[in-house]
Amino acid sequence: MKAKQFFGEFFKEMRIKGNFTLREFCNKFGYDPGNISKIERGLLKPPNSKEKLEKYALDLGLERGSDNWIEFIDRASACKGEIPEELLDNEAVLKKLPLIFRTFRNKRVTNKAIDELIEQIRRL
Repeated sequence: MKAKQFFGEFFKEMRIKGNFTLREFCNKFGYDPGNISKIERGLLKPPNSKEKLEKYALDLGLERGSDNWIEFIDRASACKGEIPEELLDNEAVLKKLPLIFRTFRNKRVTNKAIDELIEQIRRL
C-alpha cells in the first residue's frame, strides 16, 4: 500500500461510516468531488494545512480528540512523511524515535516486539 492510500482509505471509510456517498459529502460541505475522490484513491496527499485537515475530520463527523480523530491526523502525518507535532513536543518520545527507526530499518520486527515497544512508549 502506498502512503497516500493509507490516508485515503481511512478518509473513505469514515465518509461511508457517516452514510455519505461521495457526491452527498461534497455537496453538503462544498468540496470538489474530483479532489476528494483523488484523496480517497491515494492520488492526492492530505492537505498541508492543519485547519483544512481538521475541517475534513469535523465534516466526516469525527469527534475532536477521539480515537478516529487521532488516527485521521496520524495517517495524514504518516502520508506526508511527518511525525505528529505533539510527539515532537514530547522530549522523552523524541529521544526514542531514532531507536524506533533503527529497529524498523535493521531487523525483522515481530508484532509482539512492536506491541512491547508501544507499551514502553505509553509509559513515558
